[in-house]
Amino acid sequence: MSKTDDFKKHLEEGYTFKGDSIVLGAAMLDGEPVSGAQVKIPLKTLNRHGLIAGATGTGKTKTLQVLAEQMSCKGIPTLLMDIKGDLSGIAKPGELNDHIVWRQGAIGVEYVPEGMPTELLSISDEKGVRLRATVSEFGPILLGKMLELNDTQEGILAIVFQYCDDNGLPLLDLKDLRKTLQYIMDEGKEEIEREYGRVSSASVGTIMRKIVALEQQGAEKFFGERSFDVKDLLFVNKKGRGQVSVIRLADIQSKPKLFSTFMLSLLAEVYETFPEAGDSDKPKLCIFIDEAHLMFNEASDALLDQIEVIIKLIRSKGVGIYFCTQLPTDIPDEVLSQLGLKIQHALRAFTAKDRKAIKKTAENYPLSDYYETDKIITALGIGEALVTGLNERGIPTPLAATLLQAPKSRMDVLTPQEINELVDYSVLTEKYNKTIDRESAYEILTEKIKRLEEKELQEERRKQIEKEAKVSRKKSYTTRRRGRPRKSATEKMMGQMGNTLVREVTRGILNIFGLR
Repeated sequence: MSKTDDFKKHLEEGYTFKGDSIVLGAAMLDGEPVSGAQVKIPLKTLNRHGLIAGATGTGKTKTLQVLAEQMSCKGIPTLLMDIKGDLSGIAKPGELNDHIVWRQGAIGVEYVPEGMPTELLSISDEKGVRLRATVSEFGPILLGKMLELNDTQEGILAIVFQYCDDNGLPLLDLKDLRKTLQYIMDEGKEEIEREYGRVSSASVGTIMRKIVALEQQGAEKFFGERSFDVKDLLFVNKKGRGQVSVIRLADIQSKPKLFSTFMLSLLAEVYETFPEAGDSDKPKLCIFIDEAHLMFNEASDALLDQIEVIIKLIRSKGVGIYFCTQLPTDIPDEVLSQLGLKIQHALRAFTAKDRKAIKKTAENYPLSDYYETDKIITALGIGEALVTGLNERGIPTPLAATLLQAPKSRMDVLTPQEINELVDYSVLTEKYNKTIDRESAYEILTEKIKRLEEKELQEERRKQIEKEAKVSRKKSYTTRRRGRPRKSATEKMMGQMGNTLVREVTRGILNIFGLR
């Protein structure tokens, strides 16, 4: 048996599945695609998460696009984080050319240009369906981790949420949270201390500063109503195509904290909302996070712990998460160990540091009798990658250098006009793009503070009126005293003499009658 036949048999044993699967491409040996040696992934294991890694320009984003297309065609909805702005083209059919004809022929898959059912979403100023969440939905624990608060500060945040729950104060956006913090330190300080205990002014000040820092990254556009219902990500059209939801984040690269916050809140919402799925034939939803290092680099240790926990648990909800980044080392080891599918594009060994990174990367992949992993990683061309996944029993499939499929959809961005048309005709735009600012903690506390201030003003006026009345009475009395005609010295002397004469006459009369 030749080396090629032996290789094909080796792959056939590892990539033969009972259930449905998607085709990534064709396996290569000695740099050439092997006819009939297709590299597949069973739908059943797509909720076991995955990694797409490689140097800039090696085709990672197009591989992400191919995976999302293949899933959509199998009725699996997907959510894509479009950091670079080049994934919107998935909504329109691609264009056939000679290279694509050769590539698809070598893989053994017909190329049919096709656009996927697409929704454009946004958490910033990008055009799209608005994604929002309320502060209450975050809760004090998640919000505390996001703001990197210590135990004391998290305790104060918990008091704020409890106070708002007890007093019917909806916490919808960040101005609601700021107003409540201001209130408990000023007008409501005695009330809070009486009901919930003493609150440190210094800790409240720290929380306020961290909220302001988050607002400067654009978080005020994310917090508010109407809250996005993650079930709207699960749409499947009449043709059985899963919806591809593209979150446009091209203007968010300089705001990594907002990005990691948004991703964590989204994952938490999906985890809390979706019911347990168990081992199903295919996932309910797959989430692709492009430029994943942005999610992890700026995240605090507490936030990373939360992300790791959710990623470990969310698989049971029928959700797969796929990270796209340059190096596997961009992903924390605890997360990396949870990833079932690994697609490694080429890495470049320009420096000693690069060579160490390549050697470390090669250790993440199964050993192979047909490849020297650390060497082939540097020899892969554009649109080629090392692939290993899980079979239906959860066992890693053989490592295969793979010539990947070309995307069926456009490998370029949509024009502004196409974006406008897609957003304007979306049912979700009408549902979520209307700004709602109903009465919440900010308005209620502002009115309460206003009433307290008016009451204090009235009390001050009453005291001032009483004071003025007292002064007025005193002045009136003094004036009356001063208004009486004064007696002259002679009149005073005559009056004294008259009084003396009366007393003497009275005494004489009493003596005559023997009464004294």
